[in-house]
Amino acid sequence: MRAPVRHALIWLLLSAAVIALDLWTKQLALDHLRYAEPMAVLEGWLNWTLVYNHGAAFSFLGDADGWQRWLFSALAVGISLALIVALKRTERHDWRQAAPFALIIGGALGNLVDRLRFGYVVDFIDAYWGTYHWPAFNIADSAIVTGAFMLAIWGVWRGHVTAND
Repeated sequence: MRAPVRHALIWLLLSAAVIALDLWTKQLALDHLRYAEPMAVLEGWLNWTLVYNHGAAFSFLGDADGWQRWLFSALAVGISLALIVALKRTERHDWRQAAPFALIIGGALGNLVDRLRFGYVVDFIDAYWGTYHWPAFNIADSAIVTGAFMLAIWGVWRGHVTAND
């Protein structure tokens, strides 16, 4: 008789959903938006604005000579592989660890697809207030930030609970 599966690799389905949603929305942006021309969604708060990010978060290294494409691609692969190993070692029911890992994997691989296809990442969500614009981002970026935030919050919370036991 086989022992029950205990690892959290099933959470890679969430990663696949993030990748699919990310690539679908980026294709919609490419098909329906003009480069750098904002389309108002919520006046004063949100535009759809197609831009290409050759760097990483906040266009870090965006003006480098092209080598950054391969650096960020290698980082996406390396981080994703490390998190897949971590999922393999995580109990399936531990959603507080598995869900953030899966979100980060999905986001990293969604942006990796762009880097390999185009040499840049397609961004289109432009959040702003007044004249201040947050750097444009996409669904993959949102998944990465959400996953990292979840890890940070639950890491602090777990530490707090442990310290008070």
